[in-house]
Amino acid sequence: MTIAGFLKYLQYEKRFSMHTVEAYKVDLEQFSCFLQSQYEIVEPTIIQHIHIRSWAVSLMEQKYSASSIRRKLSTLKSYFRFLQREQVIARSPMLQVSLPKLGKRLPSVVPEQHLEHLLNSADLSDDYEKLRNRVLVELCYLTGMRRAELLNLKVSDLNFSSFTIKVLGKGNKERLIPISHAMATLLRQYLEVRQRSFPNTPELGLWLTKNGKAAYPKLIYRIVKEALSTITTQEKRSPHVLRHSFATHLSDHGADLNAIKELLGHSSLAATQIYTHHSIERLKKIYQQAHPKSGAE
Repeated sequence: MTIAGFLKYLQYEKRFSMHTVEAYKVDLEQFSCFLQSQYEIVEPTIIQHIHIRSWAVSLMEQKYSASSIRRKLSTLKSYFRFLQREQVIARSPMLQVSLPKLGKRLPSVVPEQHLEHLLNSADLSDDYEKLRNRVLVELCYLTGMRRAELLNLKVSDLNFSSFTIKVLGKGNKERLIPISHAMATLLRQYLEVRQRSFPNTPELGLWLTKNGKAAYPKLIYRIVKEALSTITTQEKRSPHVLRHSFATHLSDHGADLNAIKELLGHSSLAATQIYTHHSIERLKKIYQQAHPKSGAE
């Protein structure tokens, strides 16, 4: 089904991260298996909108969420657009398929006081693993980086003279994120312990495993999840929750929306505006609880 060609296009022309390309691959392989098992279809030229709708129904029956189904259908939309570009098909069957509507959901956020407690009580010993975990969690919250961006950091990306970090974001777009003097001091301490613990380790990246190997995505996720588990019982406890918390707390304290957009590495303001909604909802609750004429019981 020329899936391989599409994935190469995403990786080399669109400059998508390997994590994103892998997600597209999983969706397309799942769709391909469905077509073969249900309709014995192996060629994209015969795919019609009824086959796509049938797959969507199948996903619903398997209890996939509306957001997951929407993402998978968005993958197909991009795939068929690519096939049109390559003149494999004349018209995309996705034109007759609607994406499931999503209710507006505010991002999961950890309260400021909980994160302050976590960071203030964290271990600052010279044990490499403990110090790495502390620095990684704090850096994630203080910069709002994505997990992939954190993982890909190199020592050379840290600029202690300008107090900035160079981050390679989505689409290989670089941006500079400022850090505080306290964060810079913490990073210097981490680098000293890292060097003492693994003096002969080549430049693999900023984060290493406890054995001195290159860090991997699941390790970043596990470090953040374990840290957040000590201060919150909410279901979502991931690096992205710290990213949401970073942006929301900036918005709560009056930061300019364009500035938040640049710090997060968003391509448009539309993706950033959700954080203003979160602040407005918070203000509504405060108003309803505190104002004598708010109508609250």
